[in-house]
Amino acid sequence: MVLAQGGGTLPIRLVCLDLAGTTIGDIAMVERAFAEAIATQGIVPGTGAYARAMVHVHRSRGRSTLDVFRGIFPDNEAQAQAANLTFERSYEGAIGRSGLVPSDGIVETLDTLRDGDVKVCLTTGFSRSLIGRVLADLSWSDRFDLVLCPEDVGRGRPMPDMVLSALLRLRVQDVRQVAVAGDSENDMLCGRRAGASVVAGIMTGAHSRERLLKGGATHILDSVRDLPSLVLTDRPAETPVGASAL
Repeated sequence: MVLAQGGGTLPIRLVCLDLAGTTIGDIAMVERAFAEAIATQGIVPGTGAYARAMVHVHRSRGRSTLDVFRGIFPDNEAQAQAANLTFERSYEGAIGRSGLVPSDGIVETLDTLRDGDVKVCLTTGFSRSLIGRVLADLSWSDRFDLVLCPEDVGRGRPMPDMVLSALLRLRVQDVRQVAVAGDSENDMLCGRRAGASVVAGIMTGAHSRERLLKGGATHILDSVRDLPSLVLTDRPAETPVGASAL
């Protein structure tokens, strides 16, 4: 629960969960797909341009994949679109070869949140077609109350659109009843910009504790397994020692 003005409490009613690095553990698979896509556009391993592009990929984790490529190819929309298409094909190919692995404890976490009358929205920087492939591979089509990607709402992270759209579509009364959890700085920025009371950085994915705190994390969790004990507690949520408040 979260402390409300006047001393009362507001229960967390919605959790917005990131996908890659938070609910599925495929950071290496994602980065390989980015690398393959960049290489098809003439930026090959062993060059300075490739190194700079991969640094940009890492820093941009959590954003729309198309926006990531637009950052690498800022003056060429066609090239960004082509790279994004290659990324999706590469990632889908990797799914076909080896499948996806759910993060440790995610199934139990989803069950506990559902039992606690908390709605869950899965948010991602993937396209609608790619997230459909992911959900099909994991047999997760009925695991979430809502699934949103940037093309559903207009803007991806770090903008707050997906979180705010989830609040509206799932009829949550107050943004303070929302918790956001993810593994990237952009997840944290999105949650803070949306006004969520809990913005939890998960230490199983792309960014370090320092990057998550820089983005505005109110809490740092070792695993998504720790999320229910945070959002379902009867005590008001508190900012942990060392966390930065925006």
